[in-house]
Amino acid sequence: MPAGCSIRALWILNNFDAIVFSRRFPVVEKRWQAACQSENENSNEDKLNYSVLSLMPSDSELAAAFVERKQREGSARGFGIRVSNSSSGSDSWVDDPITRHIIGLYINKEEEGGNNLLWPLILHIKGNYNILVLPLVEPRHLKVYARLCKRSSCGIALVGDDSLSSLLLDLPSITGAFMVAHTIGDIITGETVEPEVIISAGPSVGGLFGSLTGSIGISGISSSAKPVAAPVASSPSNTTITGAVTADTPKMGSRHLDKDALRTFINSSMPFGTPLDLNYSNILTIKANGFSALDLPPSDQKQPAWKPYLYKGKQRILFTIHEILQAALYDRDEIPDTISVSGQINCRADLEGFPDVSFPLAGLNAAHFKGSSYHPCAQVHEHGVDKQSVMFSPPLGNFVLMRYQASCALGSPIKGFYQLSMVSEDKGAFIFKLCLMEGYKAPLTMEFCTVTMPFPRRRIVSLDGTPSIGIVSTTDHFVEWKIVPSGRGLSGKSIEVTFPGTIKFAPWQSRRFSWSRSGYASSADEDSDNEAENTTNMVNEEYLMEKMNKDLPPVDLEEPFCWQAYNYAKVSFKIFGASVSGIAIDPKYVSIYPAIKAPVEFSTQVTSGDYILWNTLGKCPHVATEKVKEMGDGKYI
Repeated sequence: MPAGCSIRALWILNNFDAIVFSRRFPVVEKRWQAACQSENENSNEDKLNYSVLSLMPSDSELAAAFVERKQREGSARGFGIRVSNSSSGSDSWVDDPITRHIIGLYINKEEEGGNNLLWPLILHIKGNYNILVLPLVEPRHLKVYARLCKRSSCGIALVGDDSLSSLLLDLPSITGAFMVAHTIGDIITGETVEPEVIISAGPSVGGLFGSLTGSIGISGISSSAKPVAAPVASSPSNTTITGAVTADTPKMGSRHLDKDALRTFINSSMPFGTPLDLNYSNILTIKANGFSALDLPPSDQKQPAWKPYLYKGKQRILFTIHEILQAALYDRDEIPDTISVSGQINCRADLEGFPDVSFPLAGLNAAHFKGSSYHPCAQVHEHGVDKQSVMFSPPLGNFVLMRYQASCALGSPIKGFYQLSMVSEDKGAFIFKLCLMEGYKAPLTMEFCTVTMPFPRRRIVSLDGTPSIGIVSTTDHFVEWKIVPSGRGLSGKSIEVTFPGTIKFAPWQSRRFSWSRSGYASSADEDSDNEAENTTNMVNEEYLMEKMNKDLPPVDLEEPFCWQAYNYAKVSFKIFGASVSGIAIDPKYVSIYPAIKAPVEFSTQVTSGDYILWNTLGKCPHVATEKVKEMGDGKYI
C-alpha cells in the first residue's frame, strides 16, 4: 500500500441513491479533527470551519449531498469539464476530467455554518453500487481544492501549483483510496477471481466472495491459499488483462450484499482505517483457517507479508504469459496503423518453505519493452540486451509477477480493411478484406476469431451478403461474423477472407441535434437542406455523410468509439502457443534455491482488446505521431 494512506470513512450507495453500507474509522477521524484545530489556530486566513467540514456527516446527510451533486452535475460522475451550466464551487468548475472520479460534496450542517465541503471522495461505480471512499488528507489540501472550485480561469493546461494535477501529486493517499474502492467493488459484485494460470485440465474457481451476489453461500467458499494444494483458477478476472471491455454499467442482482462478510474483510484488511493487505485471498484464508503451530516459520527466516501460510503439499511452478493486443487499423496512407501489447506474467508457485525462484526472461529485444512493473516479492537484475534475470520469493496462490508494455514482434494477426459507404440514408454497402495469421507459424494457434459491426444509433432491418468463410448473425444494433468458430482453430497457415454485402436500416428520424459543452439539445425541425436533395436523382455521398454528421447525436462519454458518425468494426480473438511480443520463459532454466524437485509448466495466451478496423471511407479519430528521420551522423530526430 502507498505510504501514509489512511481512510476516514467509506459508503456504498445503491442505484436508488440510498446508503446500504457505511463504515467510519474513529482513530483516523480524530487525526483529522486535530489537524483541523491546528490549522485554525496557525492559519491567518478565515477559520477552517467556514470553508471545509471538520465533522463527519451522517448517512442521511451524505446521501442528500450525493443526490444534490448528481442533479447539479448531470450524472453521478458529472461532466468533468466546465460547461455553460456549471456553477462556481462545483467539481466541473475545476475543469479537469479527474473530477469524474475524485469528487467533492457540500454537506448542509447548520451547526458548522451551512454548506461545507467534503473532499476528496473517491467515486467508483461497480454494478448497482456507487462506492465512496474518503482518505485522510491535510486541511490545507482541502482548502486549495476549495479555491480551485472558485477560480475564474478555465482549463487544465495551467502550470504551477494552481492546478488539480499538482495538488494530487502531493497526495499519495489518493492511490490507496482507489485501491480500496476497486477491491470493495470487486467483492460486492463477486468478481474476485484470481489471476489466470493455465494448466492442462483445471477446475474453474468462482468469485471468492460470490455470496455477496448470491452465487454461492458463505459456507461454501474455499480458499486457494490454504496450506494444502488448491485448484488453479482458469477464468480471467477483471483484475487481470482480459479481452473483454468492462464498463461501469449496472448489473442487476437478486440478493442483497453480505454485510457481515464485507465487515470481516474491512476489519482484517484495514484495521483502524489503515490499509495493510487488500488481497482478498489472503484475508479469506486467514479468516477460514486461522493459524496453528505448524504455520510458524523457522526462527532464522523472516516471513514476508504476502505469504501468511507455509505451503504443504505437492510442489510445482506454473507460469502463464497473458497478452492483450490493442490495435487501430485505418488502411490510409496519411494515418499509420497502430498496434500495442499489454502483457502480464501470472504465476503460481506451490513450494514449501521460503525458497527463491529465479529465471531469465528472454525476448526483451524483440519485444521493444516500453515499461514494466513487478510484484513486491520480485528482484530484477540486468542480464544483457535480450535477457533479464528475475528472482522472487513466491506468495501463495495465483499472483501477477510482472506487468509490461511492448510492441508486437510478429506483426498484426489480422490485417486488411473495412469499408462502409452509405448509398442512401437508410442503406449502406460494405466490404471486408482480411488476412488472418499471416507470418504466424505453429505452434501459434488462433482459437477463435469474430468480427462485430456495431450500429448503436441505427436499427438493422436486413442484411444481404455472404462471407467467403464463417457464419453471420444479426441483432437490432450489430452484425456478428464468426470467421473462426470456437473449437475449430487455425494453426500453421494464414487465410484470406472477404465479406461483401449491403445493410438496410430502419428509416432515419431526421432531427437536428446540437452539441455544446453544456450537453445535449435538439429540435424536431427538418433539415432545410432537404430541397437540395430533391433537386437531383443522383446520390451525393458527401452530402449524406455531412447530413448524418449533423443529425446524429453524440453518445455518452463512456462510449468513445461511437462518437457522432464514426463507424468501425471490432475484432475479437484468442491465440495460444507463444507470445506475440516475443517474451518467453524457458522452463529448463528456472532454478529454485534451496534446490528441490518441482515440475515447471509454461503456457501463453493472447487475447484481443480494442482491436478496431476503422471504416476507410468514413471519419476516424487518431493521434498525430512525431515523425522520426535519420540524420547523416546516424542520429534520429
